[in-house]
Amino acid sequence: MSDFTWNQLLRDQIEWHWQHQLRARLEGMSDEEYFWEPAPGSWNVRPRGTGTAPVQGGSGEMTIDFAFPEPVPAPMTTIAWRLGHVLVGVLAARNAAHFGGPAADYESFRYATTAEAALAQLDEHYGRWLVGVAALGEEELRRPCGPTEGGFAGEPMATLVLLVHRELIHHLAEVALLRDLYAHTHREGN
Repeated sequence: MSDFTWNQLLRDQIEWHWQHQLRARLEGMSDEEYFWEPAPGSWNVRPRGTGTAPVQGGSGEMTIDFAFPEPVPAPMTTIAWRLGHVLVGVLAARNAAHFGGPAADYESFRYATTAEAALAQLDEHYGRWLVGVAALGEEELRRPCGPTEGGFAGEPMATLVLLVHRELIHHLAEVALLRDLYAHTHREGN
């Protein structure tokens, strides 16, 4: 077996998916597709003051729908909502907690007004995550995540890295599925 580091293996996992499956599936997304609601009552990212959920978070001209506690069953969510979750809950908050990124939470985040702007935010936060992970040494991968990670506080950073990568693969696959659904329901003749 060739020489390897655990850090490189962790990054290879997400980088392969990002380059060969995830990111390419987001190219060419229209604003209509980005905000499309696949079912009545879907949670979305909306212009401030037009939200339909009990809570609307966001500091800019757009807010994201959510509720505490989340209803059962939870509403369907749009591509914009899912990307908002990936941006804030998966990447930006972790970049802030572990890699010196700016503070980020659902209430203060500036959600994108267009699909293109959301993808630029995604590229920025994903890039910051990869740089941060790359800077972790083997010992740092073993250190506990710390109190910002709640139930994972005592787990090694490697556990958090794997969690974030699973979340990226999972949620961006959902976005790809919504794109397929949109394409098949918005063809001429439908």
